[in-house]
Amino acid sequence: MDRKDIIKPENLVYQKPRLLNDNHMHYCPGCSHGVVHRIIAELVEEMGLEDHCVGIAPVGCAVFAYKYVDIDWVEAAHGRAPALATAIKRMNPENLVFTYQGDGDLAAIGTCETIHAANRGENIAIIFINNGIYGMTGGQMAPTTLEGMKTSTTPYGRRVDLNGYPLKITDLCTQLDGTCYITRQAVHTPAAVRKAKAAIKQAFQNSLDGKGTSIVEIVSTCNAGWKMSPVDSNKWMEEHMFAKYPLGDLKNTVK
Repeated sequence: MDRKDIIKPENLVYQKPRLLNDNHMHYCPGCSHGVVHRIIAELVEEMGLEDHCVGIAPVGCAVFAYKYVDIDWVEAAHGRAPALATAIKRMNPENLVFTYQGDGDLAAIGTCETIHAANRGENIAIIFINNGIYGMTGGQMAPTTLEGMKTSTTPYGRRVDLNGYPLKITDLCTQLDGTCYITRQAVHTPAAVRKAKAAIKQAFQNSLDGKGTSIVEIVSTCNAGWKMSPVDSNKWMEEHMFAKYPLGDLKNTVK
C-alpha cells in the first residue's frame, strides 16, 4: 500500500511546514527559538505571504532565523532591526515586514530604535524573544535579567543597587501612541504555542493592514545560559520569569 493511501489529509496530525527548510538547527536542546521559527513558517504559508514577506534578523541567536525559514531576510546591525524594518516597510507598504529579536538586542543595544519606531507607529511586527540573558555571547546579564538571577557577569545574582531593575520594555511600549497591539506569550506547552501563534498572526495582520506597531514578546528559556536542563528551565521560567513577565495581552486597539 502506498504511503499516501495510509496518511490521508483528514488523518494527518502534523507535518513540517513547507517554509521550514531541512537545515540542521544549531539551537541548544530545549531552546524556544525553534518553536517560534516553526510558528512563523506556518503562518507565512497559511496567510499566503511567501512572496510578500520580509524578516529582519539582527545579531545574536536570532540572526540564524534566515537559515531555517525560507523567506526573504535582511540582517541588521545589533539593535538596529526596527530602523531597517521601517525603511523596508515604507518602501514596500503592501508587504508583511517583521523583526525577530532577542532581549539583549531589543532592550539594550536597540532600546532607542525600538522605542522610536514604536512611537512613530511604524507598520511593522516585532517578535521579541525574552530569555533574560545574553545567550550567544557568553551568558551575560541582559536588561531583562531578573533580580538575584546569576549570569556570567552577575555570578552572585543581579543586584538592584548595582545593576538596576529588570527592564519591562514591552510594558513601556504600551504607553506609546504608535503601538496598536502588545502581548506577552510563551511556547513551553502546546496550549501556549497555540496562543503564541494566534498572537503573531494578529501582529502580522496588523502590519499588512497598516494599523501601527505590534510587539509580541515570547518569554523563553535559555537552558545553556541558565545552566539547567530543558525540563528544569521550563519549571524555572514558570516559577520566576512569569512572575515578573506575566503572560497575556497588554494592549490591543485593533478589535
